[in-house]
Amino acid sequence: MSSLSSPARAPRSRFRRLLGELWFQVIVAAVLGVAVGLALPAVGSSLKPLNDWFIALVKMIVIPVVFCVVTTGIASMDNLRKAGRIGAKALGYFLVLSLLSMLIGLLVANAFQPGAGMNVDPATLDASAIPDEATQQHATFTDFVSGLIPESLFGALTGDAILAALLVSIVFGVALNMAGPAGAPLTRGISALSTVVFRIVGWVMRLAPIGTFGALATVVATYGASSLQQLGYLILLFTGTCVVYVAVILGAIMKTCKLSLLGLMRFLKAELLVALSTCSSEAVLPQLVRKLEIMGIGRPVVGIVIPSGFSFNLDGSAVYLTMASLFLAQALGIDLSWQQQLVMVGVMMLTSKGTAGIAGGAFIVLASTITAVGHMPLAALALIVGIDRILNEGRVFINVLGNAVAAIVIGKWEKDFDHDRATTVLNARAAELDAIEADYDAAQHTREHDPDAALARDTRR
Repeated sequence: MSSLSSPARAPRSRFRRLLGELWFQVIVAAVLGVAVGLALPAVGSSLKPLNDWFIALVKMIVIPVVFCVVTTGIASMDNLRKAGRIGAKALGYFLVLSLLSMLIGLLVANAFQPGAGMNVDPATLDASAIPDEATQQHATFTDFVSGLIPESLFGALTGDAILAALLVSIVFGVALNMAGPAGAPLTRGISALSTVVFRIVGWVMRLAPIGTFGALATVVATYGASSLQQLGYLILLFTGTCVVYVAVILGAIMKTCKLSLLGLMRFLKAELLVALSTCSSEAVLPQLVRKLEIMGIGRPVVGIVIPSGFSFNLDGSAVYLTMASLFLAQALGIDLSWQQQLVMVGVMMLTSKGTAGIAGGAFIVLASTITAVGHMPLAALALIVGIDRILNEGRVFINVLGNAVAAIVIGKWEKDFDHDRATTVLNARAAELDAIEADYDAAQHTREHDPDAALARDTRR
């Protein structure tokens, strides 16, 4: 009897297992959100707080994650020069990728001319549709540097500015490292705190399907099916460029690292789906840090590359900025020379850093560039403000995936990357991944209950 009943239980077990997977819950929530938005627009538009609450919960825990990961990573280093090397290599990598991404956007927009033939009269544009943030005074480079410095040491850890928190975390980690044995108790305390923080992260991420449901129900209810037709060529062209960018640029980088890009996307499917549906990179930062450590990338590398990457390595946003700028110029019948386009890229390289960490930052950077360069009226933004939410999905997806790839690259450069473990993780099946994550959680448990052993292990790495 038992042999006959066993096969019948197996499918149910697999189904229950699937229901417990976060990525599957996010997909189900996305489908339900779209259905509610189409069938019951009034209900869908009222569900926006679900996404807002989820994003608020994530932002609540992002700064503690950055502080714990960066501080313990630097404090455990046996050579502080390593932190400087990681930061310098990361910034160099970010600069090259951002420039490449913007040039790709320029080439595509010049080749396919998505705005040509629209012949929009600037006098007919309604600037009232543009968000207030885009019309306000934009941050200069001086403002950006000033924003790095918090009013107090611990004030940065209670605010929502990632760059300021990153600066404080680096300074704190360096000070603990140089303090030697005197700073060891505090280092162990922060290491134990990180275990608690990541446990809270796990609880918050279980709410991702609710945030996804609210986000998509609101978007579909607000814009309707017509939102997929409005300026559809630009949407399709940008989406196609994003797909090619992932397959060609990120694929080539992963191939150079002798790893599978598809395997990485499968491993990060829950995080990518959450970012795609909520249009927020910050929504997955804590979980992305955890996943990359599981993959075999050293905590010092992850702790520096990921938080800084979410402010400086926004490849998807870079592609969007140049494509959207040329689209607006073409729509208004403004012919920009290559010299003007390259000047525009230079301005974007600066203004994009001035709005790091701001929700909808790419749209604000676009407004900053239009204002600084002066080649078109700011009211031109009204042409794309309605579809910016749709375009945001592609750029956030690339931003998250691109930063994961960046951590792998810097980890390999620093020889703080377990390639065999990464290969095992990226090729593992679902059950094997569960075992690998269980081992990681057990190591975190050791970090909490035997911090001396955990600290010694981190130092050896």
